[in-house]
Amino acid sequence: MKRKRIAKDPETGRGPGRPRDRVAHAAILQAAIDLTREVGYDALAIEAVAARAGVGKATIYRYWPNKELLMAEAVDGIVRSIPPAATGKVEGDLMIYMGATMSMLQDPATPPLLSGFIAAMQRSSLIAERIRNGFAGSMRTGMRGALERGIQRGELAADMDVGLALDLLEGSMLYRSLISGEPITEAYTREVVRRVLRAFQ
Repeated sequence: MKRKRIAKDPETGRGPGRPRDRVAHAAILQAAIDLTREVGYDALAIEAVAARAGVGKATIYRYWPNKELLMAEAVDGIVRSIPPAATGKVEGDLMIYMGATMSMLQDPATPPLLSGFIAAMQRSSLIAERIRNGFAGSMRTGMRGALERGIQRGELAADMDVGLALDLLEGSMLYRSLISGEPITEAYTREVVRRVLRAFQ
């Protein structure tokens, strides 16, 4: 008689077990964020996260095989907490998302974190999928919705290239954060939004 095969989680390679404790889960993610701000992404250690969260190291590894996946989920939680934009104007809606991006990029811990993510995405298709469909995808989806509502209201050209507009909006911020090192201010962020919108009217 053949033993029935137990399905494993494709992300962790583990079989079904006790659901993760929600309090511990939240504590681990918060500890990861706090420690990244304190010591930087490169120096972040799973052992330190476990100690700060008051859990065993094995508890973290049970759900996150490496720190990149842990931090991807931690940042995803921050992005998903951004309230939906509903100002009635495309510029106002975009500024909600771009303002949130600005705040994240102004945090000194963010550029090293993003650099680590970019490197990890080249090494692991799982990490790349998690980031693209996680916080990065959430922010892009929100801004795409703002642009599409702008098209429906007649604020933007019906045939505009939404993907290109998103690349210009996001790319300008990431370039300053990761390459030029120039400050990302509210005035700069608003100017980017206005100039991109003007190009697609």
